[in-house]
Amino acid sequence: MSKLQIQIKRLKDNVVLPFYATPGSAGLDLSAVLDESLVLKKGEIAFVPTGIAISIPTNTYGAFIFARSGLASRHGICLANSVGVIDSDYRGEIKCALINLGNTDFTIQNGDRIAQMVFMPVAQAELCDVKELDETKRGAGGFGSTGV
Repeated sequence: MSKLQIQIKRLKDNVVLPFYATPGSAGLDLSAVLDESLVLKKGEIAFVPTGIAISIPTNTYGAFIFARSGLASRHGICLANSVGVIDSDYRGEIKCALINLGNTDFTIQNGDRIAQMVFMPVAQAELCDVKELDETKRGAGGFGSTGV
């Protein structure tokens, strides 16, 4: 199995490069790069820098930023946009829009692991404007239409 080669640029000296926490990890842990601690008050959103920029070599892949399950389940620290999308042509710093959905303020220190980045294949769609769509058993049944 070949690996996707990703170029990474450190934007500051104190950067912790993303890493896989275990051999079976799907996501690379992203760490905060801060000059001083950041108190994320309950209900507040903050852009937390990671101090890195990447180059994805093909538009058939994207990088997707997800919350870390421990931070989300224990402290309510999630991504404000649910999932961040890093396009193959973006070369700026990766920042995580974190939101505190917990009951108390949460302090983020320099080097804390704040999110995870997963590389996945993507396809650009070719949209075909039509008058009718094909019929299916479900049809237009929406939320809850397939049961619990």
